[in-house]
Amino acid sequence: MVSLFKTVLNTIPRPILIKTSYWVRPVIAWWLKGDNFTDPIDGKSFKKMLPYGYEVQRENVLSPSTLSLERHRLLWLYLQQETNFFSSKEKRKLLHIAPEQCFLHRFRALNNLEYITSDLESPIADVKADICDLPFEDESFDIIFCNHVLEHIPDDTKAMQELYRILKPGGYGIFQIPQDLNRETTFEDDSITDPKERAKIFGQYDHVRVYGRDYFNKLRSIGFDVKEVDYTKQIAPELVERYALAKGEILPLCYKTGQ
Repeated sequence: MVSLFKTVLNTIPRPILIKTSYWVRPVIAWWLKGDNFTDPIDGKSFKKMLPYGYEVQRENVLSPSTLSLERHRLLWLYLQQETNFFSSKEKRKLLHIAPEQCFLHRFRALNNLEYITSDLESPIADVKADICDLPFEDESFDIIFCNHVLEHIPDDTKAMQELYRILKPGGYGIFQIPQDLNRETTFEDDSITDPKERAKIFGQYDHVRVYGRDYFNKLRSIGFDVKEVDYTKQIAPELVERYALAKGEILPLCYKTGQ
């Protein structure tokens, strides 16, 4: 199964995978039903989760029901347990860049959100737009989610500046990325263009860099106040295992201070 999933991920375009997953997902969720792992997003449990990864496959990480990965479940738990994202009485405007299926309908159903999604290629996004040239006015959004996007963008500085521009003072964003915390500085090389070489060096055929610990300071240089949240430390170890989280993953919580 591991080799099959790796082949599928590396040969079928992402928009087609998204469309196909809607009818494949219920069958796989039924087949893997059990009690070893639980997806906190929908509460369903499974005997195992699916493998995932473009270059190196990780076992038991992809939820059969919501198609959430470790990062999605971590974000969900943080929003649910540490914020008023779901319960706020105040209606807030949320921009979701490259919306994930596991969140899309759940966020859209929240009455306390004006929910807008954007992406250049995704078939499930509302607004087709380049993150480096977003078609939104300054200070338009209270919240922005932009997760596992910046590693795809050649000019990530411009993308970060756009996110800062459209965020309201007092608002916040969460900008997760794949990150090597053993690496002090980010590695990128524009001369690496071959998809196989990119997969080998950057971890995925369409990634253009490997972020190191300096990622947070780069966000700070744009103007964000950044809180580095290691939320798995606040979750019981047995639940980290049950929810199939990535121990030690950092949530970059980015604030735009009031002006």
